[in-house]
Amino acid sequence: MDALRKTFEQELKDLEEQVMAMGITVMEMLKRAMQAYKKEDGKLIEEVIKLDDTVDKYNLEIETHCLQLLATQQPMARDLRFIASTMRIISDIERMGDYTVDVAKFARRLIGLPKLSFTNSIPEMGDLVMQMLKETLEALSTKDLGLIVKMIEDDNRVDAALRDMFDKVLSEIERNPKAAREAIYLLLMARYLERVADHITNVGERVHYSETGEMKELHA
Repeated sequence: MDALRKTFEQELKDLEEQVMAMGITVMEMLKRAMQAYKKEDGKLIEEVIKLDDTVDKYNLEIETHCLQLLATQQPMARDLRFIASTMRIISDIERMGDYTVDVAKFARRLIGLPKLSFTNSIPEMGDLVMQMLKETLEALSTKDLGLIVKMIEDDNRVDAALRDMFDKVLSEIERNPKAAREAIYLLLMARYLERVADHITNVGERVHYSETGEMKELHA
């Protein structure tokens, strides 16, 4: 029995490592998308799109792994919560990858277009979102739920940044209608980054549930 338990515990550890690798891949996608935007680098944009295939592969492999564990190990209590939470978490991470691809594609549309006064707002949002993902993945690994609290605080900052971007875009279009296309592209990029942040908060809630057994909405 002890040997079986040790084998199962190793399976759970392997599962967590797969989820971490999937999340780190999305973080790398975000990093490259922001670099592509700042440098107007089409090659980096293609790298982001290609990495999304890796995220999709992780999603399928981890889901299969979870189903195998459920079928063969019949986990109970905390182990069951962890596996069930993992299946939800990978769905959210997969969506993060999709939205990051959207960010990268709008970065491609902006190549060669005039820069607006609030151009730097996008990388600033991207840095915040990457920080949120880092905190959440670290919470998954270390079980430090204080990091989830910090992540929620950062999400509030992302929400505020999106509102600020909306105001800036409206003002820019009113002042200079010819810049409407660039301004709207930037707003859409900000919106997609905010959606990534929303999915990160979902992951945080699942990490909290896995550790405490309490499922609640942490984002105010």
